[in-house]
Amino acid sequence: MKLENRTQLTLLREQCQEKRNKETCKILVCGGTGCLAGGSDKIFDRFSELTAGMDHVEVRIGAEIAHGEHVGVKKSGCHGFCEMGPLVHIEPMGVMYIHVTPEDCHEILERTVLGGEIIDRLVDHLEPVTRLMYEDNGHVYQTQEEIPFYAKQTRLVLKNCGHIDAEHIEDALAVGAYEAFEKAVFEMTPEAVIKTITQSNLRGRGGAGFQTGRKWSQVAGQKEKIRYVVCNGDEGDPGAFMDRSIMEGDPHRMIEGMMIAAYAVQAQEGYIYVRAEYPLAVSRLRIAIRQAEELGILGDNILGTGFSFHLHINRGAGAFVCGEGSALTASIEGKRGMPRVKPPRTVEKGLFGKPTVLNNVETYANVPMIVKHGADWYTGIGTPESPGTKAFALTGNVNNTGLIEVPMGITLREIIFDIGGGIRDGKKFKAVQIGGPSGGCLTESQLDSKMDFDSLTKIGAMIGSGGLVVMDENTCMVEVARFFMNFTQRESCGKCVPCREGTKRMLEILERIVAGEGREGDIEELEELADMIENTALCGLGKSAPKPVISTIQAFREEYEEHIRDKKCRAGICANLRNYKINPEKCKGCSKCARNCPVGAITGKIKSPYVIDSAKCIKCGACLENCSFGAVYTE
Repeated sequence: MKLENRTQLTLLREQCQEKRNKETCKILVCGGTGCLAGGSDKIFDRFSELTAGMDHVEVRIGAEIAHGEHVGVKKSGCHGFCEMGPLVHIEPMGVMYIHVTPEDCHEILERTVLGGEIIDRLVDHLEPVTRLMYEDNGHVYQTQEEIPFYAKQTRLVLKNCGHIDAEHIEDALAVGAYEAFEKAVFEMTPEAVIKTITQSNLRGRGGAGFQTGRKWSQVAGQKEKIRYVVCNGDEGDPGAFMDRSIMEGDPHRMIEGMMIAAYAVQAQEGYIYVRAEYPLAVSRLRIAIRQAEELGILGDNILGTGFSFHLHINRGAGAFVCGEGSALTASIEGKRGMPRVKPPRTVEKGLFGKPTVLNNVETYANVPMIVKHGADWYTGIGTPESPGTKAFALTGNVNNTGLIEVPMGITLREIIFDIGGGIRDGKKFKAVQIGGPSGGCLTESQLDSKMDFDSLTKIGAMIGSGGLVVMDENTCMVEVARFFMNFTQRESCGKCVPCREGTKRMLEILERIVAGEGREGDIEELEELADMIENTALCGLGKSAPKPVISTIQAFREEYEEHIRDKKCRAGICANLRNYKINPEKCKGCSKCARNCPVGAITGKIKSPYVIDSAKCIKCGACLENCSFGAVYTE
């Protein structure tokens, strides 16, 4: 059925809401990539099997009995609490169950859905350290809203992720999908839409933080009338999965944002550029686009307005450089993804040489809320210069890893210690890498820094796309710099000499240092190379490539000096700088270490302490792995 006018859309939305309201209870099984890897598809199938044929269901919610026609079993998007998957959320009770297995499904249905009872072992069977996020003075958090991981978040872009069926447009319509687009095309002019986005001060969530309204107005002001809207869903930063989760969990929100942008600049074609490593995101986007086209929400003469818009999906080959605008558009055109010299910029000559609006997934996902609620509502969230919220992928040595969304201006300390639950195993916080390979390291003295575009720029960091990799005291910062430089060097497109050769030279120096072959002057040479690359590289990715190295040198210069001068890695991470020793007080003289040493570097007598010959030791770690008494250690 194709909708021909606004009245028909309103009627369909009411029908979808009525259908959703008839569900006495909703069992939302996380269908995000992480939970699917943990077997959530089997959990979904089991719940579907158990609820098949259940009509006129009574469920207990607290002391009350609710009546409805059936139990809704839905495959939702990512709930965000990835550390605890597979996750199952029961509404309207608000119960969040963690580490669910198919064997738990019957008990959940009988005891919780029908009986209103909480199954303690599915909310209270965590390890003591992890339980801190669920317990407070003996109180065990049972509902999603109570859990500290969620309580300090402001989930706006991610509001529907985990709460709707990601593969059915009816569920999205029932919770307000395409209401903002409807308002835009029937109640606002294109100029009014751009004005609203401009007044909201929405800044691009892809990393640069450029004002979205300004970009749209530049495209709308071009003489060329053929224009394009492009979505960057490439998301190449290690440890980042914000855009993927939006595309998987609430694809219609992002599509709606693109449609509003297209109306604002009067574009009729749009392209979504998604990395091929996101097959689930691609699948759900295709489903969403097909369903929207079947209803007439996408396509020609949408809702009888005369406005037409068509969406296409392009899968990238996983090149990090294609996160850069001109490289991305070149890839869509079938060319090799390489940046070009600017000007002209994308807003003037972008895709196929035409004016192009290019934003990332999260930026477009913000647009419908702004159009629906107004610019003043949006500027009331976050900070004046960086309004709204930002999604982060919280990973690394932190208790609660996962996808979070917080107001701009929140401190790093709140994210890591309140939402993230602190550092694992009670260890000390050392640093956090923010912004991926293009970002830098922040240290303990910067934990109270505000997480917004301008505040981070002042301290030499950047939000980037939103990756946060937390590191504890046992992390080698020189190795961290080497890791990110290795990634950047491999991903360099090679078009410009500063990036192609400069990053290679920097990587060679870092590899020498972690191999125990560092030389005096290496640090200074790294700084000189970094300065050259930052000032002469062709694109933004190249210019920011040295940031992880420079930020670690500035904050942890003594670690570089120890690696070079003392041939020592205080974290014990760099294998060639480890010095293996045996504690004679702990050694039982069992000879197991000597028997497993591949080069015969360990000598001694049975029932007497053994000794390691450092000159012969190849630092393989076999002695450490095979010692049953903790006598072998490194320094």
